Amino acid sequence: MALSARVVRVTAPNPGMMTGPGTNTYVVGNDTLVVVDPGPDDDGHLDALAELGAGRIRSIVVTHTHPDHAPGAAGLADRTGAEVLGFSERDGFVPTRDVGDGFELHGTGFSLRALHTPGHASNHLCWLLVEEHMLFSGDHVMQGSTVVIAPPDGDMALYLASLRMLLVLDPPIATIAPGHGALIMEPAAAVDGIIEHRLAREKMVAEALATAGHATVDELLPGVYADVRDELLPVARQSLWAHLRKLGADGMARTDDRADIEASWASTH
Repeated sequence: MALSARVVRVTAPNPGMMTGPGTNTYVVGNDTLVVVDPGPDDDGHLDALAELGAGRIRSIVVTHTHPDHAPGAAGLADRTGAEVLGFSERDGFVPTRDVGDGFELHGTGFSLRALHTPGHASNHLCWLLVEEHMLFSGDHVMQGSTVVIAPPDGDMALYLASLRMLLVLDPPIATIAPGHGALIMEPAAAVDGIIEHRLAREKMVAEALATAGHATVDELLPGVYADVRDELLPVARQSLWAHLRKLGADGMARTDDRADIEASWASTH
């Protein structure tokens, strides 16, 4: 599906509870092309991308190395000879070049700028299409669902800081092309809404812990995430742990072992 004169979206055939309709792969450019997030190592998906590129794919960039975003990079590189760029080697992902915040990749008539956005993953990069102010957000911002923050690699404080960073970009982001779901046409409102939701959940965690005096993640989970479907509770459990770790860093909670999801926490207020 064409999203603009420079961008085509191809959704991988991996729908599910965590991926929604599937992982969005984006093909950027007209002459020389860049593929953003090749997705899973699915032959049909990678063949379709190579055919769409018709010999013009020069680079493959990933937002992060989770299994629904990066494994297809090697197979697509084999099909096209393209270089592979990402934050670092990890989880079986091996880039041709490691790149970080501020790196720019130039193609005919466009530039992609890397923005380091840790939180969901420590190696997460968003990619900004400079000419259109379109942000390829990977799992940093998703349409219609909440991003999982799973410690120790996931970090709630870093996630909120990375979201706030998006709000002060100049010029502002015009659209967000997420890793899952539809194009987000009001980026500032969407990001503000995510921050508000996370802070509201943090307040619930702090109040529940204060009421209990001390509690584990699993003891807090049913009350704090009473609005979440049962099948999503294992995911919510991770984010609850991330909230507690942030409260600990902020001096509002304490534990003997922040590295253990089973540890007991106590309120300091």
